[in-house]
Amino acid sequence: MADIVLFHHALGLTPGVQAFADRIRKHGHLVIVPDFYEGRTFASIEEGVAHAEAIGFGRLIDRAIAMIQPLPSPVVVAGFSLGSLPAQQLAQTNRGVIAAILYHGGVPAETFDAPWPAGVALQVHVVDDDAWNDMDEVETLIAQSGGQLLVYPGTGHLIADSSHADYDPEIADEMLLQTLSFLGAVDQLHG
Repeated sequence: MADIVLFHHALGLTPGVQAFADRIRKHGHLVIVPDFYEGRTFASIEEGVAHAEAIGFGRLIDRAIAMIQPLPSPVVVAGFSLGSLPAQQLAQTNRGVIAAILYHGGVPAETFDAPWPAGVALQVHVVDDDAWNDMDEVETLIAQSGGQLLVYPGTGHLIADSSHADYDPEIADEMLLQTLSFLGAVDQLHG
């Protein structure tokens, strides 16, 4: 079973993020969910993003990564939306990372001044018509990494967070199923 570090989104460590982590844990995986907002949560994505901007995205990514040091190895990193940034940076720069799962986004590899590393598996989950996601950036990352892109129908953003208005239980179930399948494949390769 994989050790997973799951980074929360711009609303903070919400009950919905914890619930998704718990669903993964029920399948035998260890899931660490650092709270890089230090207990703060926000009611809207706009408020959460404004908080992240006030801290600075680079500083926030550094804070998130520092919270889980030393990083378990081997490890799978994952992130929801804003949390996909520290997950992706770790995947590209830390040799102990064997796979990454990005929910609701991803950026081109050059964002972190490193190519996507050979042998690090990637799975990205996005919603087809998501105003907070740049599909061109995600498709660039997929082309650079050879990763798997899963696109779900709809217009919401935080569709896997059961505590958010965008929550879609059917899509969240499918995301979980795809996540578990991916983790199973990663376990077989690195077990």
